[in-house]
Amino acid sequence: MILKRNFYNQNTIRVAKELLGCFLVREYRGKIIKAIITEVEAYRGEHDLASHASKGRTDRTEIMYGHPGYAYIYMIYGMYFMLNIVTEEKDFPAAILIRAIKITNSSSSARGEELKEGREIKGPGKMTKFLHIDKSLNGHDLTKRKKLWLESAANKKRLKIIKSPRVGIDYARHCKSWQWNFKFENKS
Repeated sequence: MILKRNFYNQNTIRVAKELLGCFLVREYRGKIIKAIITEVEAYRGEHDLASHASKGRTDRTEIMYGHPGYAYIYMIYGMYFMLNIVTEEKDFPAAILIRAIKITNSSSSARGEELKEGREIKGPGKMTKFLHIDKSLNGHDLTKRKKLWLESAANKKRLKIIKSPRVGIDYARHCKSWQWNFKFENKS
């Protein structure tokens, strides 16, 4: 079942944990690519120095201040797109970065390589490249079954969730130690 707007319109930390095990679905050139979300990071409010919203409302961050359930996509290092999901109520800037997924159906990557079911793609840039996600999807409504959406897991196993500090935010002073990175415990 596709996740509705009310799912995203709650505390970002809670939504981040609940996204683990849900499906990220991409419709691209007539094919459906489906993957399980295995790692996420939360960014919440202007007081969060790791968040783009820490500098206030700008053209870039305007989507974060909008309604929940929309995609916030931006580029880093001039080459990688980052997929974030806007959460909480309008005018409160919060979003969740999708960092890793596990493929649930065999598909071809953006480079044409065949990826088998069960393969994990770690790293938000690698993930968006594989799913053909770019800036054209910034502001996309994720509550519609078109191009990109999220679905609840049919059989959501209750695996242990590991929390840790977010990745690559050493500049964020006291916020860098906040344990807002969430992923499933690695059982391998």
